[in-house]
Amino acid sequence: MCLALEPLLLPPGWCILRTTRKWSNPAEKQLESASGSAMNEWMKKGPLEWQDYTYKEVRVTASEKEYKGWVLTTDPVSANIVLVNFLEDGSMSVTGIMGHAVQTVETVNEGDHGVREKLKHLFMSGDCKAYSPEDLEKRKNSLKKWLEKNHIPITEQGDSRRTLCVAGVLTIEPPYGPENCSSPNEIILSRVQDLIQGHLAASQ
Repeated sequence: MCLALEPLLLPPGWCILRTTRKWSNPAEKQLESASGSAMNEWMKKGPLEWQDYTYKEVRVTASEKEYKGWVLTTDPVSANIVLVNFLEDGSMSVTGIMGHAVQTVETVNEGDHGVREKLKHLFMSGDCKAYSPEDLEKRKNSLKKWLEKNHIPITEQGDSRRTLCVAGVLTIEPPYGPENCSSPNEIILSRVQDLIQGHLAASQ
């Protein structure tokens, strides 16, 4: 067996050595290559592509097991998936799937407005609940104008356009405070959080 070091695009703090070797059994090579490429396809996607699956019902194959449920969220750094299933007794089950173990993700139901709203409000923070939809809309528009004034490229995402996205690498969720930012890029994250803090201070 021989080892070869190859550069891999991984989340901060991760390190991996990829090994290459000769297979004595062609079937072993085919199986290993197939599973590896499938896993890599999911990891190669970016946060925006992962977010496309949010609030949709999917079938996920991971570590040779199959999972089905509604996507509540995907982690923008690790690509982990959080699935929710609504049970007959009115309760729900939550399943977390490690991003590196994912082999395939198939959308089986695009969902409707009712399901999406139900999922959106499952774990809404107390801070967010304290604001009316009109207040959240005002906060979003005010922050968007502030970021544009500071030459930060900003767009709106999602069916309800509640999520703000900066340069495709950072998202800001309601109620649009510094703690509501999420990004794998720590430099951009810190800069945007500082801008939001400055905006909140100026608004008071």
